Amino acid sequence: MTRHDWPLHGGQAMPLLTRFGLPEDTPVLDVSANLNPLGPPAWLSSWLAERMATISRYPDPEYRKARIAIADHEGVHPDQVLLTNGGAEAIFIAAALHAGEAATIVQPGFAEYARACTAHGLSRHDTHLAPPDFLLDPDALVRGLGECRLLFLCRPHNPSGKLIPRQTMERLIELTKERDCHVVVDEAFIDFVDDPNEALTPLLARFDHLILLRSLTKLYTLPGLRVGYLLADSRTVERAKAFQPAWSVNGLAAELVPPLLDDHDFMARTREWLATERPRLQADLGKLGLEVVPSQTNFFLVRHPHGRETTRSLLPALLRRGVMVRHTESFPGLDGGWLRVALRGVEDNDRLLSALADSLAEYRGGGIP
Repeated sequence: MTRHDWPLHGGQAMPLLTRFGLPEDTPVLDVSANLNPLGPPAWLSSWLAERMATISRYPDPEYRKARIAIADHEGVHPDQVLLTNGGAEAIFIAAALHAGEAATIVQPGFAEYARACTAHGLSRHDTHLAPPDFLLDPDALVRGLGECRLLFLCRPHNPSGKLIPRQTMERLIELTKERDCHVVVDEAFIDFVDDPNEALTPLLARFDHLILLRSLTKLYTLPGLRVGYLLADSRTVERAKAFQPAWSVNGLAAELVPPLLDDHDFMARTREWLATERPRLQADLGKLGLEVVPSQTNFFLVRHPHGRETTRSLLPALLRRGVMVRHTESFPGLDGGWLRVALRGVEDNDRLLSALADSLAEYRGGGIP
């Protein structure tokens, strides 16, 4: 099987069940998609019901209320905010700004960076962060950029969960400015990082070649209601608007942004959940004998110490036990040698650990090839 035979994203049970000969309607615990188990917020259902009239009107094409709420939340001017149809549209818009030029992608990374480059005719070069440390050397990276005008990277890094330190990022951004290379930092998981001082948003005031991408999908568990945003200097945002269709974001999603960002209780409960379950799951995964990459977000990258094939064999073994983890066949540089598991609530995490323990016992007994 090639990399292209596998689903590109998490949350896609049917293709995996079919691949491994299981009924398509097999119930599974999905720990392949990195979503907050506390969401969506409890008030959302009644909020949506009260605003159904919104669907009979065109949204404000400038999305003023949403952009002002985001600007207040991020400490920037509204002119520095572009509301987008999820983080994926923001990625494609960032690529469109440099159509026909050369791009570098820090791998392993989200598949949409490469798809966006292909869609907009960018020639592509990949540079790799080596497991298990996934360390980024800004000087070495910039030396290898060549004629590259656009750099894509994810922070916190998906799929490892590692956070490139802000100091390292500042060095990278300074060096790329000298090379006239725009830096696109996908921060879809930044809300799960403990230290607010790690935010890169203040750097937008110093560097007009920096573009930050955000998503409200992960924190608020809204994968079906697409809403994200792009942050940059006002001139970049104005240029970016030209690549976005009119009314790209639906009216309900746009109106939802202010109350989501104003729900401080939801954020506090998320912090409490992370503070207890993240260290517990990391420790318990290690006790099972798995190698675990320490994470600063809401997922872990793990592998079996016996190597790639043994790690790959755990995927169908877990599916047979009703648990779906994220394969890494589509992540360049990992090539199936790791599995990614999302952090969930106590009961679901216990179920994952139990299924892993049983699968590992089956392997030790010779039942897994």
